[in-house]
Amino acid sequence: MSRKYVIAANWKMNMTPSETAGFLDSFLKTFPDPTEVEIVIAPPFVSLPKAAELMAGQSAVGLSAQNMSHEKSGAFTGEISAAMLQEVGCRYVILGHSERRSLYGEDDVVINRKVHAALTAGIVPILCIGESLEERDGGQLEFVLSQQLEGSLAGIDAAQMAGIIIAYEPVWAIGTGRTATPEQAQETQAYVRSVLDRLFGAETAAVVRIQYGGSVKPGNAGELISQPDIDGFLVGGASLDAASFADIVKAGI
Repeated sequence: MSRKYVIAANWKMNMTPSETAGFLDSFLKTFPDPTEVEIVIAPPFVSLPKAAELMAGQSAVGLSAQNMSHEKSGAFTGEISAAMLQEVGCRYVILGHSERRSLYGEDDVVINRKVHAALTAGIVPILCIGESLEERDGGQLEFVLSQQLEGSLAGIDAAQMAGIIIAYEPVWAIGTGRTATPEQAQETQAYVRSVLDRLFGAETAAVVRIQYGGSVKPGNAGELISQPDIDGFLVGGASLDAASFADIVKAGI
C-alpha cells in the first residue's frame, strides 16, 4: 500500500523567531509547494507564531509543536494546551520524544493522555517510541517497543490510529552520529507495524506512517527511505540547516 512520506524537522531548543524566519525564507524557496512529500516543521513554542505567519498558504508544509499538556487549561505553570497550539496554527504535535521520557519523566500514561487530547483538538500526534542501547543489547527491543505502543495508544480505536504518525527513534542513535543500518531500521519498523497489526488490524497497520529518527542526514536519507516500512523521518540536528534539511526532503521525492 502506498503511504505518502512525511518528513519532520524537530528543532528542539534551537531557533529564535528571527532565526526561524531566516530558515523558512530559504527553505520555502526550495520547496514552494511540494506535493510528493508531506513536510513538517517543529520550532520551539516562541517561534510558532512567526513560523505560522511565514508558512501561511503552504498546504504541504505543516506546523508542529514539540510537546503539549494533556490538560485543557488551568493552574499548570509553563504548560501549553492543545487549544493554544490549534489557534496558533499547529496541525501536528510531537509526543513521547525520548528526551521528554528520559529528562522529564514522562511515561506512557502521561503520553497516552496527551495523544487523546491532541486527537480531540484535531491535531495529528507524532508519537515517538524507541529503545536504549542497553535495552537493545539486552534483547529487550521488541518488549520495550510493544509496551510503549500499547501504553501510549490505550483507548485509541482503529479509525483514530489511522491518523496518528509513529516515529521510531533508536535512543542510542540520537545525536550520537551512530545510525541503525538500513536493514536494522527496516527490521524494527516492520516489527512496529506488526504490533499495530495486532492492536488495530492489518488494514489500519498498512496505512499508518512510521518515521525513522536517529541521526538522519543527507548522506544516509536515500538508502533509509528506500526501505519498505520507512515512511519518512523525524530529523533533529540535520534539520537546523535549510540546505541540509532540503537535501533530506529530496530523498523522499
